Amino acid sequence: MDYFIIAAAVAAGLYFHWWLFLRIRSWTDRDLALSMAGEDQAKRAYMRDKLAEAQRKGIKKRELEAWLKSAADAYGMTTPEQKD
Repeated sequence: MDYFIIAAAVAAGLYFHWWLFLRIRSWTDRDLALSMAGEDQAKRAYMRDKLAEAQRKGIKKRELEAWLKSAADAYGMTTPEQKD
């Protein structure tokens, strides 16, 4: 019974650390995307969409910053306010 308790505690600890690691990684990715948007609420929504797109496409962590930067730069070219 002692081994079962130890195994259950270790498994719970490992699961918690894995879950926490994933949460922190998603928070840092979100903060990276939002930092490129500044205070513009429309651009913040656009960058959140682009972050979701990057995750769907499987963009690697080391390539994510450059990919998001190019998406942020492309935002200025596609907004309706810029075309008028």
